[in-house]
Amino acid sequence: MEGYARVYEGARGAASEKRGAGAVGGGCGKLSQIAGIARLRYMMTDTSLFAALRPRLFATAYRMLGTRADAEDVVQDAWLRWHGSDQAEVRSPEAWLVTITTRLAIDRLRARLAEREHYVGWWLPEPIVELDEHTPESSAELASEVSMALLWVLERLAPEERAAFLLRQVFEHDYADIAAMLDKSEAACRQMVSRAQQRVQQQQPRFAVPRTARAARQALLGRFMAAAEAGDRAAMKALLSDDVQLVADGGGKVNSYLRVLHGAGRVAGAFWSLEHKHPRQVSYRLARVNGEPGLLRYVDGALESAQSFLIDGDRIVAVFIVRNPDKLAGVPAVVDAGCHKPAAPAV
Repeated sequence: MEGYARVYEGARGAASEKRGAGAVGGGCGKLSQIAGIARLRYMMTDTSLFAALRPRLFATAYRMLGTRADAEDVVQDAWLRWHGSDQAEVRSPEAWLVTITTRLAIDRLRARLAEREHYVGWWLPEPIVELDEHTPESSAELASEVSMALLWVLERLAPEERAAFLLRQVFEHDYADIAAMLDKSEAACRQMVSRAQQRVQQQQPRFAVPRTARAARQALLGRFMAAAEAGDRAAMKALLSDDVQLVADGGGKVNSYLRVLHGAGRVAGAFWSLEHKHPRQVSYRLARVNGEPGLLRYVDGALESAQSFLIDGDRIVAVFIVRNPDKLAGVPAVVDAGCHKPAAPAV
């Protein structure tokens, strides 16, 4: 890939430039035939080139911001700046667009952090939920690590620290590229990534543990789902690690835990209590949540939460539950009779 240093200068300049290509020719009469053909080719490639890179840009913005709406806004802003730039001067469109998107995401995250200080309870990312493993989102938006567990830990990082960590550890850019995108020295970027890596390991040491195979994780969740639907506290506890933690996000819109729950007994009890409160009205469905096997929970047929799990071996070590209805608005509708339990047989 082309070096980002020269690309970044063009991207930074584009942030304040207005589109001027429409006035080509001035009073010099009609465009020449060659210029007209070149302009047509530019118009055709302008959109298609951006469309090809859009999944990568969305992935960058979402990992930085944690919400689909903010990520879409950043990508749209990047498109406007790309569309208004002198693309003939851009050596690498990908480098130019990733730079613009990263800088825009950092600015937006700084603004959002002030709002999150007043957020009620714990703030979790908006889940990206897929009911079908083979949807386009599966291969595009979730092409690399975007788990709820990782995004939860990244919330502890400063905006530029978070950007440097993601660019290095997730997108595997070299430090020269990162320095150009963040307008920092390579040494400063190395320090930011090192500090971020230490914080990630301190907050969630199990990230270093080899991940259980997807099929095994899904099978374990299937057993946990069956135990939760049956209200079998002992069976749920057997699938949880002794030091499991549960983080829930209600956003002040619905009742939720304001503290992190610790321990297999308390976490199993949290699932059991909902079933106890709504007997035979709580049901679950397996789904992909941020690219990982997860669960959707329904109460009396209505979506109540999206749940993500961190699994180590044959035990669940962390549970992340998004209950804020604003963050569940993008979850695909389910037309599945299996979301309603049959009535209990008469005795």
